[in-house]
Order: sequence, then C-alpha cells, then structure tokens
Amino acid sequence: MTAALIQARELRVEYPGRAGGRVRALRDVDLDILQGETLGLVGESGCGKSTLGRALLRVIEPASGRIEFDGTDLTRLRGRRLRRTRAELQMVFQDPFGSLNPRRRIADIVAEPLLRARGATRAEAAKAVAELLDLVGLGAEAGGRRPHEFSGGQRQRIGIARALASSPQFVVADEAVSALDVSIQAQVLNLLSDLVRDRGLTMLFISHDLGVVRHIADRIAVMYLGQIIEVASRDDFFAAPAHPYSRALLSSVPVLRPGDTRQQEVLEGELPDPANPPEGCLFRTRCPIAIERCRTHAPELREIAPGRSVRCHLPLVSSEQHLASSD
Repeated sequence: MTAALIQARELRVEYPGRAGGRVRALRDVDLDILQGETLGLVGESGCGKSTLGRALLRVIEPASGRIEFDGTDLTRLRGRRLRRTRAELQMVFQDPFGSLNPRRRIADIVAEPLLRARGATRAEAAKAVAELLDLVGLGAEAGGRRPHEFSGGQRQRIGIARALASSPQFVVADEAVSALDVSIQAQVLNLLSDLVRDRGLTMLFISHDLGVVRHIADRIAVMYLGQIIEVASRDDFFAAPAHPYSRALLSSVPVLRPGDTRQQEVLEGELPDPANPPEGCLFRTRCPIAIERCRTHAPELREIAPGRSVRCHLPLVSSEQHLASSD
C-alpha cells in the first residue's frame, strides 16, 4: 500500500454568512492523497472543491481540523517553517492570464519561487528557468517576453513552469484546463501526466469535467456541499459509481457510442443553501432513493471495499458486488 503524502482529518472551513452567521464551506473532510498519484476531485460548482485545494496548501486557513504533509502537521506551522514547507506545495490556477503579472517578464515570474523559497542565486535561477521553459515546451527564449504575448495554452504552460520552479512534491491543479480550447486541453493534460510520472509528483486535479478527470486521474473523490461523499479508483468509479449523486454526475457525461442505451439521471432541485443545509444526509432532498433514515441520520464516509469509500446509507455498489466485479 502506497503511503499518503497528504492527509486531511476533520477539516473544516467557514466563511462569514448573512446576518453575522457562518457558512461551512468544508464539513469535517477526511481525505488521503497517496504519494505519486493524481487524485481527481469532482462535483458541482460551489461544492467546495477549490476551497479544499486552497485549504490543503494553507492558502485558506481552516477553522479546525488537521492537515499532514509527509508526516508534518501543516496547521501548526507558522512563520519561516511554514514558508519553507510551502516550497513543497504549489498550485496551478484556472486563469492562466490572471495568475501572471502582466508587467513582468516570464523569466522573472518563473524565477521568483527559486529566489524566494529556495534561496537560489540569480545565475542559478536563470539556468533553472531556461530548463523549465524547455521542459514545458516553450523554449528559453520565451523568458524575455511578457504574458500578453502568449496564447492561453502557452500561458498555462508558464503557470506550470512557475509551479515546478521550487521542485514541489505536491501540486494542486484547480480547473487548470477549463479555460482552454479542447485541442490545447489535451496538450496540457499530457504535459501534466508526463510531469507526474517523470518527476514523481503528487497532484490533486480539481475539475467539473469528468471526461478530463478520467484521462488523468488514478483515483476519484466526489464532493457535495462541502463533504467528500465517495472515493474510488478511476476504473471502479466509472464502471459503477456507488453514491446516487456520483451516478447522476456520470450519467450527465455524453457518450457517443453506437448502441449506447444508458439513461440520463436528472437530479431534482438545486444545490441546497450551505448556510441552511438539510438535516441528516445533505443529499437527501435531491436523492431518488432517500428513505426516512436519510432524514434523521447523517451517513458517515465508510469503506465498503478495499480502497473504496462512500457516504450513503444505501450505496449502489455493495462490497460483494465490488469483489465480484474485480474477479
């Protein structure tokens, strides 16, 4: 069993709400991200995906809970120790233009993590920047230009080069290809996959696009209203999702195959207000198989088979079914 590089336990993030109240963006999240894997995080807009990614990097401060990175409790780090550890944790943002300073040269943007976090000399940084720009397919000559001179896909490659500059162990890619054309998406996804393989990176890949996640992820985690509701290997998830919400998400993905007879499952209603969530199971107001117990008892995230967990009283895949499908 591969060890976990990132572990979140009972992680909670709250934002100020209306009339002085508090809104829970993350609700006691437990999650392991294994060394060297790409974990795909999916769910509707507003479910807490980006908040979780930022909380794991301490960009957002959790209200409570624990985050461990390679055995170190990040929630206890302050000052210089936190800054030094953050060099191991980087992020690739959704907007490749908005995340780059338009007034600075690309070489300076990519060099900044080397100079600040790693204490490199100017000569060392210049050499490393040239190597990184070559690595992401832009060439060292790109360092003298500014962000507005590049296409969206090229700017995202610059963002990836900047994220890699401090030689991190863990990278959060937050909707890193959603702003790109489909043809460019494939190039950036292949680049990220190659970097994970060749550099031994561990990555949390956040996306609303299940087709993209299927291409790049080793395991899938599904979020709903600030909770993790299912975790499974990519193959198990796409073959037979165990949570009713996961099945509805998967059914919404177009499949252009002759003879495909899959029925689309349409969820009733809207995502509940996070400031006023339902009692019991958070998904019960939209769930097609909800029972009385769903209203009175909130389900726990429990393992139904090795490597597979679900937060549901009536999982659609039992441990016996899982074992049978694996044989």
